[in-house]
Amino acid sequence: MVNKAIRASLAVTLLAGAMMGNAFAATPSVAVAPQYDTSHVYVAPADVDRFAQSFLATFGGKSTPQVVVNVLPVPSSTTSQLLQTPAGTVSLFGFTTPIPHPFGQERNGYLVKDMDVALKAARANGAAVIVSDFPDPIGRDAVVQWPGGVNMQLYWHTKTPDYAAFQTVPENRVYLSADRADEFIKAFLGFSHGKVLGDDKHAPGVEVGQANGTYRRVDIESPFGRMAVLVTNGQLPYPFGHETTGYQVADLSAALGKATGSGAKVLVPTFDGKGRRSALVEFPGGYVAEIHQLNAAQ
Repeated sequence: MVNKAIRASLAVTLLAGAMMGNAFAATPSVAVAPQYDTSHVYVAPADVDRFAQSFLATFGGKSTPQVVVNVLPVPSSTTSQLLQTPAGTVSLFGFTTPIPHPFGQERNGYLVKDMDVALKAARANGAAVIVSDFPDPIGRDAVVQWPGGVNMQLYWHTKTPDYAAFQTVPENRVYLSADRADEFIKAFLGFSHGKVLGDDKHAPGVEVGQANGTYRRVDIESPFGRMAVLVTNGQLPYPFGHETTGYQVADLSAALGKATGSGAKVLVPTFDGKGRRSALVEFPGGYVAEIHQLNAAQ
């Protein structure tokens, strides 16, 4: 009886661990590294240079040369460049033609080792491929949608890029309802080979703009990088929910000073959450970002 009880307890423990971690990793790992996760930013052509100057002034780093190119599978034209900083990378687009649907709705791009394997893995883990893979000037791209309506680009380069690792890994901030959060988490963990670092069902509501009450925050780490799944009631004051990336800095006050000194606006002044101090900033062109500093104990 004791052995049976031990076996039953072990089975429950393994099942719980599976649901929180790597049990869904039956598909191959396709991630390369966090520094190849780029936040996609679309601004008007007139705002491209102002955005780039302000973003780099805030976080440091440099831009790749700006090119004018068609990066889509249908006729279009945009300026394109990478802003590479120690706190995160931005793929910056300034379209001079109308942006074809559903482009502009994808939050980021993940570099994968093999596009065919990645798309098969995404589908096996519950994603829909909403833009079939297509060639671009330096590789292949596709757009997938995860449960809850979360759109992401997957990309593959003909020549594997070589980027320096981030000093601080940014977090992909995903807002979801309670109706879809667990489905999304299960799907993304399986695809990314990630693990849950924490699941706080009573995180302070101030972190999502709600002075009272709580929300659920699930922190995920995977070979693609970091992700914060923010499970809310959807009653979010502006601009919460518009920010898709959270950038970690060593000195928040200094970063905000650099941001405002280079044309950005602080939309939500500094506030204290659990383990961090944060603010929300709008850069020239309308891109909203969360910037945070971890508490000393973190």
